[in-house]
Amino acid sequence: MIEKQSKKAGPPVLPELLAPAGSLEKLVIAGHYGADAVYLGGPDYGLRARAGTFDEAGLRQAAALAHLAGVAVYVTVNIIAHNRDFAGLPDYLRLLQEIGVDAAIVADPGIVALAASVAPELPLHLSTQANVTNAAAAEFWQSQGVRRINLARELSLAEIRSIRQRCSAEIEIFVHGALCISYSGRCLLSHYLTGRDANRGQCAQPCRYRYALMEEQRPGQWYPIEEDERGAYIFNAKDLCLLGRLPELVAAGVDSLKIEGRMKSLFYVGSVVRAYRAALDFLRGLDPDDWRRPEEIVLPKELLDEIALTGTRDLTMNFIDEPPGGSDMLYDSSRCVVQSEPVAVVRAVASLPLVEIRNALSVGERIEYMHRNGRNSPATVSALFDERWQPLQRANPGNRVYLSLIEPVPGIAVHSLLRRRLTAPGELATT
Repeated sequence: MIEKQSKKAGPPVLPELLAPAGSLEKLVIAGHYGADAVYLGGPDYGLRARAGTFDEAGLRQAAALAHLAGVAVYVTVNIIAHNRDFAGLPDYLRLLQEIGVDAAIVADPGIVALAASVAPELPLHLSTQANVTNAAAAEFWQSQGVRRINLARELSLAEIRSIRQRCSAEIEIFVHGALCISYSGRCLLSHYLTGRDANRGQCAQPCRYRYALMEEQRPGQWYPIEEDERGAYIFNAKDLCLLGRLPELVAAGVDSLKIEGRMKSLFYVGSVVRAYRAALDFLRGLDPDDWRRPEEIVLPKELLDEIALTGTRDLTMNFIDEPPGGSDMLYDSSRCVVQSEPVAVVRAVASLPLVEIRNALSVGERIEYMHRNGRNSPATVSALFDERWQPLQRANPGNRVYLSLIEPVPGIAVHSLLRRRLTAPGELATT
């Protein structure tokens, strides 16, 4: 769990690092790479019904596994509820309390009131869906028994500081991941275009679609909107990244840093968690005098390079300094050129590591082992063996193989990731 430090002197308390867990495997990877807490959802009542969800047995297993590793578990119950959504909800809230999850993430006032009535020992965290943009709203929700408030994503650093100064509830903010073309995730576009209600967990992500125009007198004749030959993606926001602003957020007194991504791959989850964990560990090691001017603290460049490797739509700081503009959108494609790709997950360690292949791997290829501390060990594949120790020249996705490397890689651990770079380190973009 999080190490608490004195607020009277010296460096500020480091916040919790909160990671998405769209599956049990992603939960394990997030904890392995340094998450203090994870959030996940059941098949109902959350906003990611099409992500991996957890039934009752899965929730029990996830909570037990996470708690064994000292990781907190929060469960999403943050739909914008209609009357019919309350059927079964009291029993579900009682189940979460009985399992011992560390909080339910809620947004609807009716669900807040119901939880207080039927599961009074279940801590409540307020979702960004509740759109808290001011201290008075934060104080109101705290008066309703909410312990933590995830602030709206449309706030500047100055506004976050102001709310923190007036509100004694825990403050959580999103620091990384996909942004919706909506207000704090309250989007009607999906429902309007596809009939799938984003506010009840069914988002079709139409903000990532490629669009064209049709003039009303010419039905069926579509006119492309062209930034270039690839067309235009007029709703496609770049991904949020506040890694470089962590010193200021820590100094502002933020209690939890949340990463978006329950529908992302386990490699995305592990890579992003690892970078933010390494950044927080770097801040932990600073001299107390460095915190006199947190805006002048600069994170190591290699951490920013790591985040560039994981980006899917380029990066933006969103509202942290000023409202975003056209430069914070990715108009010419649905995503950026990928700079690295997953190769394997370590499943066991013996005389050679046993790995599960995710992208085809051949003898002689250059790959990187991703250490938990944020560092990487480049190595060349010298041999591959199947589980019967028969030599292979190539392993395909889904294969489990023993991996032999030319260069020694110290400290290979179960659940660690290996990747292949698709660009040279000098070609990386920085945030």
